[in-house]
Amino acid sequence: MPKTERELRQDIVDIGKLVYQKGWVAANDGNITIRLDNGCVLCTPTGVSKGMMQPDDLIICDMNGNKLQGQKERTSEIAMHLLIYNMRPDIHAVVHAHPPVATGFATAGRALNQALLPEVIIGLGCVPLAGYGLPGTPALTDPMLPLIPKYDALLMANHGAVCYGPDVHRAFFKMETVEHYARISLVAELLGGATVLPRTEVTKLLDSRTRYGVKAPSSGEAGCPVAAEDVTGGGERFLVTRDELVSLVNAALQGRSLV
Repeated sequence: MPKTERELRQDIVDIGKLVYQKGWVAANDGNITIRLDNGCVLCTPTGVSKGMMQPDDLIICDMNGNKLQGQKERTSEIAMHLLIYNMRPDIHAVVHAHPPVATGFATAGRALNQALLPEVIIGLGCVPLAGYGLPGTPALTDPMLPLIPKYDALLMANHGAVCYGPDVHRAFFKMETVEHYARISLVAELLGGATVLPRTEVTKLLDSRTRYGVKAPSSGEAGCPVAAEDVTGGGERFLVTRDELVSLVNAALQGRSLV
């Protein structure tokens, strides 16, 4: 049985509290929306902490972003949500937040695209990086255009992450997976580098999606996720001091060996 509007309002409030408690947003950051059956969109207000919202704080707007109901103003990033809804008829909820480790990758200009975790490969494929655009303007959404049809989670350069799904809880779970994936990737790097799965295993995992009930929008694109065969510079690593490096360079320039 479909949920009532009141129940959906409470869902957004509950997810907002979870996002805030997990530290994925600070102050009034982030935004959450649900597409209603009547074609309108229920969205969080601007200038309100996601951890302190009440059901009546939420706004209803049309698919052009015009406010139809609510005392406060709608989120300033409503255009991003509407773009996702327009491009993906299967999507009914969007969560945008700034989870710290995933956002760290985004600010470093790095996608979460290595084939490391079977659960991530099955559930998301990978998490590509959309180029930077000024929040609240078309420049924010333009880099996302080619990625939205292919992926359910995106990093946004120097901004954060956005995840979407058939309901707000599953959109939230995708965000949780993105941040978990980012944390594991960071730990692996600190330990000397992750072991990336080979392409044969990646193919098996992608082929198993239907068995796990995952309805992927598409197969994505080549190199996402990145398999072991795609990784370059994977040889043995050595650590040297600055003085040792200078000696090695001088030896090479002088055409002699230190051995």
